[in-house]
Amino acid sequence: MSGKVCVVGSFMADLVVTAPRRPQPGETLRGHDFAIYPGGKGYNQAVASRRAGAAVSFVGMLGKDAFGDMFVADLEAEGIDTTHVRRHAEVGTGVGLPVVEDDGQNSIIIIPRANLELTPADVEDAEGAIAGADVLLLQLELTLETTAAAARIARAAGTTVLLNPAPFATLPAEILKDVDVLVPNEGEARAFVGAPDETPIADVAALLRDTCHGALVVTLGGDGVLVSDAAGDVVVRSHRVPVVDTVGAGDVFCGALGSALAEGLDLPAAVAWANAAGALAVGRRGGSTSAPFREEIRALLDSRS
Repeated sequence: MSGKVCVVGSFMADLVVTAPRRPQPGETLRGHDFAIYPGGKGYNQAVASRRAGAAVSFVGMLGKDAFGDMFVADLEAEGIDTTHVRRHAEVGTGVGLPVVEDDGQNSIIIIPRANLELTPADVEDAEGAIAGADVLLLQLELTLETTAAAARIARAAGTTVLLNPAPFATLPAEILKDVDVLVPNEGEARAFVGAPDETPIADVAALLRDTCHGALVVTLGGDGVLVSDAAGDVVVRSHRVPVVDTVGAGDVFCGALGSALAEGLDLPAAVAWANAAGALAVGRRGGSTSAPFREEIRALLDSRS
């Protein structure tokens, strides 16, 4: 391991239901399966980054409940530094309610709970971890004020800031100016610029680049990944793999991307690495549990070279 990643992010205990489809209003539908997984975009990205080879520290907030106990044990098992993980005495750990359909697609309701109790002051207390990292990973399951504080500290320290703008929210300029790599999916990219579905994604990227400080990486599902930076646009092709469960696949991509950038890979090479990690993730169930290890990512890339 040669890279350090800090994640300022969320915890969500995922209560996952597998069903043929989502029920219609007023309908009761029989599902196939139920499981509880440790998740949340921050946690998923941290695990993915750690398994891909980075040394990872986490800044976040848990409740003092059974879900919080689960996360503490899992963080320690994954080898993630928990120095700056706090526990709230009155507000419970965040919860996610994914429904995974038979084709592997998913939709999720989240209840952030303790995640929203992480404050800019908590982030400032973790300044050493952020400033000492090569890459800071951010998402939007915390308050915007807390996310902005983390980006600001990283920017001042020269730490690369990678922001996954999900769940989608309109971002103030004070956050975007501190972001080095913005990683939306196609729907989020279109929402940022108000582009209809028929607008070519390259045109969407061009519009979005006008508002970004740094590079843009747009994940396109089965169509690959569009990388747009000062050098121009390039599409990294997808890996054709069976899809079992897409929960957390975008988080795995971001975590692996952060790990690769922290290790010193240039952006196209880092995206290729992350793309392979995401392909492996969709073939497995769960969010963080689907994250592949470094050797698996390398093996997939070697098999396609």
